[in-house]
Amino acid sequence: MLSESSSVNEPLRKVALIAGGGQYPLLFAKAVKKAGKPLLVITFKGQGNTDLVKLADEYYEIPITQFGKLLEILKKSNTEEVALAGHIRKNKAILTARPDRKTFSLWRKLKTRNDDEILRAVAREIEEIGVKVISPTKYLPELLTPEGVLTRKKPTSAQIEDVIYGFAMAKAIGELDIGQCVVVKDRMVVAVEALEGTDATIKRAGTLMKDTVVVKVFKPSQDPRFDLPSVGLKTIESMIEAKARVLALEAGRSLFFDREKVLSLADKVGIVVVGVRYE
Repeated sequence: MLSESSSVNEPLRKVALIAGGGQYPLLFAKAVKKAGKPLLVITFKGQGNTDLVKLADEYYEIPITQFGKLLEILKKSNTEEVALAGHIRKNKAILTARPDRKTFSLWRKLKTRNDDEILRAVAREIEEIGVKVISPTKYLPELLTPEGVLTRKKPTSAQIEDVIYGFAMAKAIGELDIGQCVVVKDRMVVAVEALEGTDATIKRAGTLMKDTVVVKVFKPSQDPRFDLPSVGLKTIESMIEAKARVLALEAGRSLFFDREKVLSLADKVGIVVVGVRYE
C-alpha cells in the first residue's frame, strides 16, 4: 500500500562509493549492483578504475583535496549512504592538488592527523549533509574472517600461547595507533607494523627469526566503518618468504580476500590460519 506522500515514480536513492585502489572497491560495487541499488562512484585523480566506470550509474574523478566538491556531489546525487573502500595514495595526491576551502577548514579542525582521525572527521562532515556513512561489509559480509581454525593444520599448544600473547601486544600497539600487526615467537615480539605495512613487517621479522606467528587485529579505538585489517594472497606469500608458521586474524573484524586461494596455498605449504574472537 503506497502512502499519499509516496510515488511509484520516485527514484531509488543511490549508494555511493568513495573508491581507492585495490580489489575492495570493485567487489563493493558489484555487490551493490547485485542488490539492485543505483551506484555513485567518486574516486580521486590518479586512482581511476575502468571497471568501476562500467558499473557506476554516476562516476566522478576529483582531486583528493576537493572535499567541498565531494560533498556537493553527494548532496545533488540523491545519495542515501556512502562507503569508503580501497587504498588511497594520499601523499602523492596531496602534493599535486590545492585544497579547497572545505578541505582546509577540516584540516585545521583536526587535533591529530592520523588516518583514523581524518576518516572520522570526514564521516562527520558527510553525515551532517544527511548521508549515512556505512561499512562496505554491509554489502560484503562474506569478506569478514570467520572464527576457528581455517586450515587443515592446527596450531600447536606453543603457537596458541603465542597467538594469545600476540593479540594482547597487537591490541596495546593498536591503542597507540601505531599499526594492526605484530609478529611474535616464544612470547617475544619480533616485529611491529608501522608505516611499511603488513607484508614488509612479516618479511623484516623473517630476517630476525623463523617459525613465527603473525597476528593482525582491529585497533581498539578504530571506527569499524574504515580501514579494517585485511589479508590476502600477498600475506601468505610474504609468510612463506619469511618462514612464518601461523597467521592469526581477529574474527568478524578483519577482511579476508581471496579466502579459498589463500587457504589452499596455506594448506599446501603447512601454514596455520586461524580466526580468533577477541573480547
